[in-house]
Amino acid sequence: MKKYDFVAIGDTVVDAFIRLTDAEVTCGVDNANCKLSMDFGAKIPFESVTELPAVGNSANASVAAARLGLNAALVTNLGLDTRGDVSIAELQHNNVSTEFIKQQTGKKTNYHYVLWYSDDRTILINHEKYNYELPDFGEPSWVYLSSLGGDTLAYHDSIAEYFEQHPSIKVAFQPGTFQLKLGLERLKKLYAHTEVFICNLEEAQGLLGDTKSSVQELMRRIHMYGPKIVLISDGKRGAYLLSSTGKMYFMPPYPDALPPLERTGAGDAFASTFVSELILGKDILEALRIAPINSMSVVQHIGAQEGLLSQEALLSYLEIAPADYVAQELI
Repeated sequence: MKKYDFVAIGDTVVDAFIRLTDAEVTCGVDNANCKLSMDFGAKIPFESVTELPAVGNSANASVAAARLGLNAALVTNLGLDTRGDVSIAELQHNNVSTEFIKQQTGKKTNYHYVLWYSDDRTILINHEKYNYELPDFGEPSWVYLSSLGGDTLAYHDSIAEYFEQHPSIKVAFQPGTFQLKLGLERLKKLYAHTEVFICNLEEAQGLLGDTKSSVQELMRRIHMYGPKIVLISDGKRGAYLLSSTGKMYFMPPYPDALPPLERTGAGDAFASTFVSELILGKDILEALRIAPINSMSVVQHIGAQEGLLSQEALLSYLEIAPADYVAQELI
């Protein structure tokens, strides 16, 4: 069996980006709890529709890793339909191995509607109920686990068992909505095997049921469940890291080359690039400096994959970074 550097596990979707022009966004205090509003019962004009196959957290991560030169594969399920065929072709075009992808008879490939307004989006999701069976994918250097549908509890147990049977595998865990809802206790075996845990600030607060504590305290509490490295992103404000030695750092965002077009995939780009750079031999602070560059690039394009950069391009951006673009150790 081929030895992979990077195997991603998670659901794959086709995204239909619907660009809205006649809508309104209202937010609460500190731009929290924002709502997208349109007239109910009306005919709402839209500017365009763009379909993007083979996306989703794990698919995006596998493409990012492949673009950085890693041997990458994806473990996922698709429908035995045209959208599934197109998704497989797209992954192969991006040098991602599809040998662990199963197209299931009588099932549809996941299809999501992305309501794109200004530079952000709201996604209408509907996960197909697949028959989840974990294939034997050998012992890759790293496994990147991310979003799966809501009927996959037993599948998560199978994944945890696979890690127990293959302790040499390093695990990166970027939980999706269902995985966050399951909580730390239910997935404690997965957390115990996790080398790098990545989520955003709102997700960390929801996971711990705590909106009051500092980011540093949230990272410490997640670290107690097993992850050696904890990364919490805070959108346009930057990201925080807790290292395996207990040191904490804040990393500012890389300056946008242009105003963002739309922000889908920025978090996926950050997380998967950080992990890929570790695989490529970078230390955690080098990886932490490089990862935001891919996020900056991704938001200049539609969707999560078009803007993903090569290693050469990332390092070129790093060479021209501002002098204050450095990780700041937190006391």
